[in-house]
Amino acid sequence: MRPLLRSLAILFWLLPSAAAALEGQRAFFPSSGKEAERLTIHAATDLEAMRPLIRDFQELRPGIAVDFIDSVTNDLFRQAVVACAGKGRSADILLSSSVDQLVRLANDGCAEAHTSHETSAVPAWANWRDEIFGFTFEPVVFVYDRRALPATDVPRSHEELADLLRREPEEYRNRIGTYDIAASGIGYLLAFNDSRQAPTTYGRLIEGLSRTKTVIRCCNNEMLGEIAAGNVRLAYNVLGSYAYAAAKANPDLGIVVPDDYTLVLARGAMVPSTARKPALGKQFLDYLLSPRGRAVAREKSFFFSENGPLPAGVDGPASLMESGIARPIRIGPALLAAQDEIQRRSFIEDWKRLIEGR
Repeated sequence: MRPLLRSLAILFWLLPSAAAALEGQRAFFPSSGKEAERLTIHAATDLEAMRPLIRDFQELRPGIAVDFIDSVTNDLFRQAVVACAGKGRSADILLSSSVDQLVRLANDGCAEAHTSHETSAVPAWANWRDEIFGFTFEPVVFVYDRRALPATDVPRSHEELADLLRREPEEYRNRIGTYDIAASGIGYLLAFNDSRQAPTTYGRLIEGLSRTKTVIRCCNNEMLGEIAAGNVRLAYNVLGSYAYAAAKANPDLGIVVPDDYTLVLARGAMVPSTARKPALGKQFLDYLLSPRGRAVAREKSFFFSENGPLPAGVDGPASLMESGIARPIRIGPALLAAQDEIQRRSFIEDWKRLIEGR
């Protein structure tokens, strides 16, 4: 095992408070028939989004029960590091929006390769070494409160958002929300990619967020909750799946796909090298990648697809990929740069200094 992985594993194993935080939210899905096997899923993805997929998988395999544990991305990563070192419980499959963390795990020898008819259909940008596979297509969007944000102020691009915050900092003081990138792995990944995609615009945007005393929250659902409560008028860098699920329940929420560029995330799936039942994990992976699994994901869980139109009511082009504005975050070794410890620490400290005024 690599020295970095070993040291991380020992560190987290020796910290009881950290270990306790890894439990996350647990849900159990009993088999519909006599239980023959039990699949263990460790995930950093919303339980309600995964529920239709798990239930449909069980329709195909009625003898399989599912133990699902949901954590935030950073806790899921810590748990996987510990398990890879043989010091903790391993899942049969990992699911995470923070695909850079999965790439880091795979690079350190913590993933098991899998090839099948289903994996062969995954686009090259969403498959790394047949070890990590993207199973969703999720644009990164702006979400705003239709009740509080004037139509003339709704930004259609990152540039327009930066201009708005520079033009009216007092009007939007404490009224803009985004991820706390120190607490959220996916928040960090999106900010890091924004900074590489359009450095000048990103710099102006961060300056504007600093001026307006941005409200930072750990997760998509917390940001969306702040908008629904009327505390925040607009949230920047929200995953489209969470945004659309919230907008379906609350018509006061508007969604904009930024038209200068739109980051697209493929939520990652990985079978750990220490999985107790790797064959079972691979069965669920194949289901997620299958036409049936993707249809359930599009209709009931994540709502967006690579080849389909945007969901009704989303402000954006008819087709993201055909429009030319989509910027898929490629799953591969380039993401290791985001996980370089020195670079990551420096990026987060600079962000904190600007956003929090430290």
